[in-house]
Amino acid sequence: MNRLTRYILRQLAVGTLLVSVALLCVLWLTQSLRFVELIVNKGLSLWLFMKLTLLLLPNFLVVVLPISLFAVVLFAYNKLTTDREIVVMRAAGQSQWALAKPALILAGLAIALSYWLSLMAIPASVRDFRELQWTVRNDVTGLLLQEGVFTQIGDGFTVFVKERNAQGELLGIMVHDKRNPGRPVTIMAERGALVHSEAGPRVLMVNGSRQEAELGSGRLQMLHFDSYAIELRGAGAAVEDRRRDPREWTTMELAGSAPRGLEPGDYRRAMVELHQRLTGPLYHLSFSMVALAALLSGGFNRRGQVGRVLTAVGVMVAVQAGALGAANAASHQLSLLPLMWAMPALPVVAAAWVLFGPPLSRSRRPSVEAGAA
Repeated sequence: MNRLTRYILRQLAVGTLLVSVALLCVLWLTQSLRFVELIVNKGLSLWLFMKLTLLLLPNFLVVVLPISLFAVVLFAYNKLTTDREIVVMRAAGQSQWALAKPALILAGLAIALSYWLSLMAIPASVRDFRELQWTVRNDVTGLLLQEGVFTQIGDGFTVFVKERNAQGELLGIMVHDKRNPGRPVTIMAERGALVHSEAGPRVLMVNGSRQEAELGSGRLQMLHFDSYAIELRGAGAAVEDRRRDPREWTTMELAGSAPRGLEPGDYRRAMVELHQRLTGPLYHLSFSMVALAALLSGGFNRRGQVGRVLTAVGVMVAVQAGALGAANAASHQLSLLPLMWAMPALPVVAAAWVLFGPPLSRSRRPSVEAGAA
């Protein structure tokens, strides 16, 4: 690796890192707002909130990285052209390959990182995220009974705690159960505690009363107790076992899935997910080649490279839209899976022909632009 290659590669690497971090921060901030209601309604702790949102970052990175790489390659090579550094490098004998080599090296490193994320890190992070989110939303073992707040658990079951002492004991407990509309029950106790058992979480109450009213007859039944326990797991609506999404499956599970073991729709989604993991990292090379072809395929123009930059952006957006369309089409018809491989491959082939093709394809372009300048 010569000095010019290291010079360009350093600019590309630093720029890609900064842009990726900035975009990740923006995405993390916007997506984390979705979980604010868990803090308000479920009493989610700051640590669990941070853990829940940070598990999203690997999934964001595979989306952000190819776009960041494309933007930085476009910006860096446009700046090199505007500052006439590309002209000097060509005059010094640098070939198209030598000029494109730093971007291709960085694209190769990004592909390796993206494959690790797509095949190993993201499935694990998505699985942990879904399990944690499901637990927070549906499992009352993670419920935090807040002081002075009426906490509703499911439909028709409300718990109120006046305060909690330093030992974790609950003081001033009231439970209102109206799951049976004809016989609402109100339980009040001086103190108690939230305990966990094999049967599930329960509130153990001491020195209180249980009141049950019959709405039709108006009769009130009251029971004074020294100790009373009520289970919370049965208080909410029945929660079904969580169903795993194909994005949570390991790559080996996706590759080994058989049509006979899955519903047709689930099998198609599994196959599309597998091919997305395999084709997604290739867009780093595809977008980089588009940017290189746009800025290195012609000579210097004093009027700038705005047209070339806009063309590259338009091609990148079209390729990204085509990738989404190909994945959507393949999810309905598996015979269209080759389209998912064609979308990153075609721009690479076309850009390589423009960059490294026969000299006849580029011989007149520099002279025409020089004359126009």
